[in-house]
Amino acid sequence: MYLYGKNSVYERLKANPKSIKKIFLQDDFSFAEAEKLIKENNIPAKRVSQKELRRIKRADSLQGVVAQVEEFKYTDFDELLNNAEEKNFSFIFLDRIFDPQNLGAIIRTTACLGGFGVVLPKHKACQVTETVLRVSCGGENYTPVSLVSNLTNALLKAKKCGFWAVGSAVEEGKDIGEIELPFPLCFILGSEGSGVRYGLGKHIDIKVNIPMKGAALSFNVAAAAAIFCYAISQARAKGNK
Repeated sequence: MYLYGKNSVYERLKANPKSIKKIFLQDDFSFAEAEKLIKENNIPAKRVSQKELRRIKRADSLQGVVAQVEEFKYTDFDELLNNAEEKNFSFIFLDRIFDPQNLGAIIRTTACLGGFGVVLPKHKACQVTETVLRVSCGGENYTPVSLVSNLTNALLKAKKCGFWAVGSAVEEGKDIGEIELPFPLCFILGSEGSGVRYGLGKHIDIKVNIPMKGAALSFNVAAAAAIFCYAISQARAKGNK
């Protein structure tokens, strides 16, 4: 896989330099902190022209740096579940999220807020691609992501371990800002078009929504995830006091 952009590469250099196989730097690239980490970790680096860099990775906004990295490593869900109580984790289950831009933005949000793990289905959904890594701006280094064969089975396994299932709902449910969220929790977020699938949704304990008093529009899934995750992190912080 290729990682590109100053922030994405720099965060990987800080968090997981061993996953970087080689770095290509544009002739005029200058970023002292990143270059220092490249040398300290003995990562092979090569200076190339802008034209050569674009041959290596055809994408916009390379920002003068491209890193060849190992394939993304998902975290085993059972392992994540076993460590959830100790790390005070909440899970974000993403049902049928197909847009890598949205997935990348959600991973970035969870990394910024901290204390989240993301759970994705293997089928009929976006997985972690180079585009996702680019949009997450290094967030993949701080948010564990699990890939499971069946979201419903994973949710039921979490519920057996004491987790509550809280899910988003557009036309029903309670105001996320006015209820007392139960912990530990799994938050289920569905696609923009059709929401959470029935088979998964029937296991939700509490349905919540985001009240909108403005225009009769809707949040995209990444924006909605940011609002829900912030509400969860605030409620979790109050409960830990």
